[in-house]
Amino acid sequence: MTSYSEKRKIGEAPRLPLEGNIDLTYRCNNDCLHCWLRIPPDAPERKQELSFNEIRRIVDEARKAGCRRWNISGGEPMLRPDFAEIFDYITSKSISYTLNTNGTRITAKIAALMKRKGAKMVAIYGATADVHDRITRSRGSFEKLMEGFARLKDAGAGFIVQIIPMRDNYHQYKDMIRLAKSLSPVYRIGAPWLFLSACGDPLKNEDIARQRLSPKTVVDLDKPDFSAERSPGDEASFTCAHIREDDRLYASCLSIRRDFHIDPYGRMTFCSFIKDPTLMYDLKKGIFSEGWDRFIPSLADRIRGGREFRENCGACERRQDCRWCGVYGYLEHGRHSAKVEYLCAVARENRKYKKEWERSHRRFYRTGGFTIRVDSELPITDSTFHPKLKQFESPESDDDLISIHHYFSLPKLDREKLGACLYRRAPWAIYRHGDSFVYFGISPIDDRHNPNMIAVFNGGHTRGRIFHNGARIFRRGNLHSLTLFPSDQILLGRVRADREGCYLQSAGLILHGAGLMFVGHSSAGKSTIVKMLKDKAEILCDDRIIVRKRSEGFRLYGTWSHGEVPIISPSSAPLKAIFFLHKSKENRLERVKNKKEVTAELLACLIKPLATVDWWEKMLVLIEKITGAVPCYNLYFDKSGDIVTELEKLADKKTL
Repeated sequence: MTSYSEKRKIGEAPRLPLEGNIDLTYRCNNDCLHCWLRIPPDAPERKQELSFNEIRRIVDEARKAGCRRWNISGGEPMLRPDFAEIFDYITSKSISYTLNTNGTRITAKIAALMKRKGAKMVAIYGATADVHDRITRSRGSFEKLMEGFARLKDAGAGFIVQIIPMRDNYHQYKDMIRLAKSLSPVYRIGAPWLFLSACGDPLKNEDIARQRLSPKTVVDLDKPDFSAERSPGDEASFTCAHIREDDRLYASCLSIRRDFHIDPYGRMTFCSFIKDPTLMYDLKKGIFSEGWDRFIPSLADRIRGGREFRENCGACERRQDCRWCGVYGYLEHGRHSAKVEYLCAVARENRKYKKEWERSHRRFYRTGGFTIRVDSELPITDSTFHPKLKQFESPESDDDLISIHHYFSLPKLDREKLGACLYRRAPWAIYRHGDSFVYFGISPIDDRHNPNMIAVFNGGHTRGRIFHNGARIFRRGNLHSLTLFPSDQILLGRVRADREGCYLQSAGLILHGAGLMFVGHSSAGKSTIVKMLKDKAEILCDDRIIVRKRSEGFRLYGTWSHGEVPIISPSSAPLKAIFFLHKSKENRLERVKNKKEVTAELLACLIKPLATVDWWEKMLVLIEKITGAVPCYNLYFDKSGDIVTELEKLADKKTL
């Protein structure tokens, strides 16, 4: 893996956008577990905190480097008497911000400022005053928090309630959710496990460890996100150092990271969890560009895991299921390379959960030479999909993978922000949003109503999230498509274009080892031909066939989208001949040598998903390759079955 400093030259301006994290104070008006250091409000360290002028200078320097988003936290940031001025300045220089607070010091003035667009996360530690105050160790903090919520509502400032789960309040977990819902339409669950304090105070850390939830509860609260799994061939996403082979613990995150953290004393580093002073740059003595362009890249090779890492976390078979990072090792034991036994236990539960989930929520299906992985929020049973799809089920995936994930509630999407509308005709309104395609299921009667389905696919349609308005249809079962669309052709048609393949309105079969394809629209006679040959050939499908270019030539694949004849097969064979059907009083084959005629016939029977310009370009190239490589015939036939003899003779020929 290339290090950050190797990826871009020293002094080169960073790529936009940057995101800054700034802790305004380590102090807290509560003595709760979530403060990094136990620093009383009147401690001498307060004098060492950044002044307002220093914060303004740093914000301005970061803005010049491309920073447009800030996360503001602490301790409790509102303990600073000049918080309103700091907040006003930072947010006026940003396009977005996130603020973390315990909500007990929200004044009317601050609430008015918090109307500015951004995420305001207000923590609750219990559903009742006794539990909340016991955890914060501050009598009256729950009452002050409720007053803070009231001021935010009076000011019209939206906020997110952040539930902080721990052992002493977990018995109120459901009550905290109910309280959160009563306060705001949006709530979230904070980190389900507690890391130790950087202060190293054994009493404080013992208290934190006692409040940790069981590993099973941690996984129940923060389940693995299966939709985030990458398909092979996708661009690499963020990969933590602990699943890398070398022992440079922070090299991989530094190679792609675009955010930074500044503590209350002006010390800058690359992660808010870094508390090792040797990994921090002093902005009081230097400038932002020096810290960002030179100091932070230099850290990629500085921290090595060494033997301790290589023999423990670096060699662990559960490392991809683990939440371990060198920052947690440092907080737990003062060593970046140290393993955290609590996280080992969480990793074991995580792996157990994954295996159980995959058994009941995941299926694989093979078609067209690749695998479709179907995941679902709800369990997939033997009756979920139509029995015909069972033939295409596979026990595992391969490298050519498409993944779709079903959800059973609709997300909130603003149609005005979805970009260009490419298509609008029931049952779909299709938008291009960045590199993604968004499909809205609309009514043919009134398309202004909420959609019945929303599907979001990446540009290549190799990964999709499909959101349904309820689970009734899914629970009813006997589904004829993996996407739950009327047909899977929207997905399959797009994917095959990128893999030199297409989906044709045609019948296909394997006769004497030769793949034969019969092309035609409805009523052309595809099913009639299949009925004539069903006792002599392996029928792939009578209505939809996949053709794909492989290294040895073009290949024919069966699908589950049959027509009149419910005989299908997942088999494939080399495509030896293509036939254009013509009902007639005679039975004969006529070779078609005019490539323009062949191209026109094939294009007319091409199954079209959302036909964008790039899709058409790929299809035209592919069809030209097919016409140049596969012999094509006009097939004239009646219902006598005499044409079968001619087809058998043709299939037996070594050269068609």
